[in-house]
Amino acid sequence: MFTGIVEELGEVVEADRSSLSVRGPLVTSDAALGDSIAVNGVCLTVVAVHGDVFTADVMAETRRRTALGGLEAGDPVNLERAATLATRLGGHLVQGHVDGVGLLLKREPAAEWEEATFRLPDGLAKYVVEKGSITLDGTALTVAAVDGDEFSVGLIPATLEATTLGRKRAGEPVHIEVDVTAKHIEKLLASEGTAR
Repeated sequence: MFTGIVEELGEVVEADRSSLSVRGPLVTSDAALGDSIAVNGVCLTVVAVHGDVFTADVMAETRRRTALGGLEAGDPVNLERAATLATRLGGHLVQGHVDGVGLLLKREPAAEWEEATFRLPDGLAKYVVEKGSITLDGTALTVAAVDGDEFSVGLIPATLEATTLGRKRAGEPVHIEVDVTAKHIEKLLASEGTAR
C-alpha cells in the first residue's frame, strides 16, 4: 500500500525484458530484499540492492499492462516506498496496481500552477469523478473536471518539480490507478443485485 506522495525522482540505470534497475538514494537507504517500491505508480518487489540502486523483476503481465517496457537508461521515474502504520497518509490509499495506461493530451500553464488534461483508457471513466482521487504515475491527485473519457487535474509547482508529471509532454503515456473504493462498491452492488 502507498500514499501517492512521491518521495524522490529516481533514474533508470538499466531496463531489460525481465528486470528494472533504478537509482534512488532515499528509497534504497533502508530497502531490503522483498520490500515494495512503487516505480511510476507500479508496485515492484526489490530483488537486489547495490548502493543507491535497486533492482526489481518485471513480469510479462506487468509489461503488458503498463508503460514500464518503454523505459530506458537515464529516464526519470517517480519513487515511493510502501507505507507503514506510522506513515502519514498525505495523499490517498494507492495500491500500486495500475488500472491502465492513459495519455497526456495537453498542458495549460497558469500563473501559479498548470492544468493537465488526460484521456482515460477504455472502461475507467465510470470510476473518475470531479473532486475524486486519482493516481497518475504514482502521484496522488484530485480530479478537477471530467468530460467523458477525459479529465483534468491541477499541478502545483511542487508536483511539477518533484515528479515526472512536470516533464511529461502531450502524447506521452501515464499510468492511471483509479480509486479502489469505487471498484469495490461497484462489485458489491453488482453481487447484491444477483443475490436477490
